[in-house]
This record gives sequence, structure tokens and C-alpha cells, in this order.
Amino acid sequence: ASGQGAPGPEARVAAAMHLMSTEDKVGQLFVQNVYGADATTPDARNLALYGVASPAEVVRKYHLGGVVYFAWTDSVKNPTQITGLSNGLQKAAIEKGSHVPLFIATDQEQGVVTRVGPPATQFPGSMALGAGRSVADARTAADITGQELKAMGINTDFAPDADVNVNALNPVIGTRSFSSDPTLVSSMVTAQVEGYQKDAGIIATAKHFPGHGDTATDSHTGIPIITHTKAQWQQIDAPPFQAAIKAGASMIMSGHLVVPALDPSGDPATLSQPILTGVLRGELGYKGVIITDSLAMQGVRDKYGDAEVAVRAVLAGVDILLMAPDMDGAYTAVQAAVASGRISEKRLDQSVTRILRLKLKQGILFHPYTDASRLDSIVGTPAHLASADAITDRTTTVIKNDAATLPIAASGKKILVTGYGATTTTTLANALTR
Repeated sequence: ASGQGAPGPEARVAAAMHLMSTEDKVGQLFVQNVYGADATTPDARNLALYGVASPAEVVRKYHLGGVVYFAWTDSVKNPTQITGLSNGLQKAAIEKGSHVPLFIATDQEQGVVTRVGPPATQFPGSMALGAGRSVADARTAADITGQELKAMGINTDFAPDADVNVNALNPVIGTRSFSSDPTLVSSMVTAQVEGYQKDAGIIATAKHFPGHGDTATDSHTGIPIITHTKAQWQQIDAPPFQAAIKAGASMIMSGHLVVPALDPSGDPATLSQPILTGVLRGELGYKGVIITDSLAMQGVRDKYGDAEVAVRAVLAGVDILLMAPDMDGAYTAVQAAVASGRISEKRLDQSVTRILRLKLKQGILFHPYTDASRLDSIVGTPAHLASADAITDRTTTVIKNDAATLPIAASGKKILVTGYGATTTTTLANALTR
């Protein structure tokens, strides 16, 4: 306004906010899955869920803040297709309502949680990187993963996993965690946040706050109760999230976890103001974007119903609602809560401001498209594949070498090869036989 060059970030965000209706603002709070390999082809599964047929129509109907990709939604078939879908969805977002481009997200943790397969470079999962003990390797893996996602128009990765897996019976985290040692997890989380954000230039998301490591229940199907005392939580679960915050993690994902020491109400963290606003924002000083884990998971749905869950999550301090299973109900409920004053205009604007600030900082707000002609020079290049091979080799770990078993003198002996998955085990056994 002073005539001295371009407006600063706050002025740009304020200008964008000024043009937004309440519908636009509420839409920014939602990141949804859409069905189909391109933006404009009708898909009956979208009709069933959203009442409109194509992914582009879903984006336009709800003024969505973002979209999340999965294999089961047909979003991630190959790099060219992914790039076309990303650009098509961004076009749909820019054409409608407040003209704000999308967060385009996926769960590319690597290892067991990998959405984009070959020819994109595949890396070992978190436990393997933790076993390798190399923060440099962890950062390189995140950097290369992030570069390749960004080339395909995916600007947000729901990684790294910041859970400290101290329960061997954990059915949902397990190898997704770097370690049972909070110090090792913290160093790996720092390295990966820096790899994704500083090196590759995409958004990293530390998850699942306040820590999903000590549970024998899967929050996809039930509500895990974390029985740590506040002191245990501070010692075991908190350090990796503190490390993520210090490293500048742009997003933190809440877990559908009941933690009585942090909130005795019995509400999961996703719906807990004491946990999200009191602990994460207050005690840990986090100023970035808080996103929920999928609201389609049973752990968050049981108590209140899908529409009310969306409202309670926002009241708890959430900025982004991920995968609302009843989008019409949730979208209407949040708008109604704003109209009635249950969610104040100020509270809504806080979240939308955080979202727009991040979209501006990441370059999404003014440069949402990606150039398909650059794919071959970035995705699955020989240099990237060679890096992945070298890093993978360094993650192989000898736990102990009793009686000098290694190296194996195989002649005249039977060797048992065991592991997860018939194909994996057979492949390894055949290699050892050779």
C-alpha cells in the first residue's frame, strides 16, 4: 500500500481472506480423497460420497482446501497420470470461489506406508533408517522422496512418523516408527523434516500427536488409550514432536488417541482442546498447521457422530479436517456452527490464516502447477535409485553374531530364511542359494 514494492506476506494473506465468503473459508478446512485418475472424468464413487461425479466437481462444490491421494482412489497410477491429476485439480480450485489452490497430499512415509510406487524411488521405512543410525541417510531419503513428489504436483507429505514405538504389540505403527528410543526418533524426525522442507521444498507432517507408540489397539478400528503419566509422556512421546517443531515442521497430525494424563475427559486427542490447544500450542509453542488423522477412522467416530466430530475438532484447535466421511454433513455443520457463533469468526479466521500463510510460503498460492516435461529428469533417476540402493544397504543390521555365525559357512548346512511375505522370503532364499 505504501507504494514501495510488493506487499508483504501478511498483506497478501489479508487480501486473499477479504475476498473469501464463509463457505470459502470453511472449505479451506477440508482435505478430502477423490476418486479417479484424472480431474474431469466422472466416477460413480464420487457421486455416492459427494453427490457430484468428477474430482474437479468435488473440489469446486466444497471450495476444498486440499486433496489426498491413495492407490485405492486411483490417484497414483504413474508419474504422468499423477501430474495430470494434480494440475487438473489445481485448475478446478482456482476457477471457483476464492480461487485458492490446493494442498495436494499423500502418505509417502516409505517402507510399509508408500502410496506412489515405482518408477518413483523406493526407500526403506523408518525402522530400517533408524537401524542404520544415519541422520544424513534419513535426510537424503526425505529430500529425494520430496523432490519426486513435488515434480508430480504433490506439495504435502504426511511424513515423517514421530511416534516412539515402545510397545512390541503395536498393530498400526511398528516399523513405521524410527525406534523405541526417543533420542534416536527425535534426530531422525529432525533430519526428515529438513529433508522434505529445506531440501525438497514440500510440506512435512509430523504424526501422530501426542504419540501413537505405546498402544496395542489400531485407531483405524478402535480407540487406543495411552496410559503414560504426564512425566512418561514428556520423557518418551514428546521429544520427537518438540524436535519437529524446532526443525520447523509446517504440519502436525493429531492421533485418535485417548491420553488421560493430558486430558481426563475420555475424548481422543483430535477432539481435545486441552491436548491440541493446551499442550501442543501452549506448552510446546507450536504455531503451524494442525491436521487431523483421517476422520473416517473408527477411533474418532464412535462418540459424537461425523458432523459433530468436525465441529469439535475445530473447537479443539484443529486447522484441517482430513477425509470427513460425511462431507455434506460436516461442511454444513461447521458453517452452521460459525453462523450460530459456536465457532467464532475469529477462530475460523485463525485457521484459514494459518492455511493461507503456509500456501503462500510454499509457493502454492501463486505457483500451483507443475511441469510434466521435468518428470523424467527427477522421478526415479539413476542417481536417485543409486542413492536408495546405498542407503538400503546401510540399514541391514546384525543384532548379534554369536559363535561367529557370520559370515555363514553354508556347505553341508541347512539355513532357515524367514520373514514377512512369501515373495520377499523366496526372493531372499533364492539369492542366498545362488
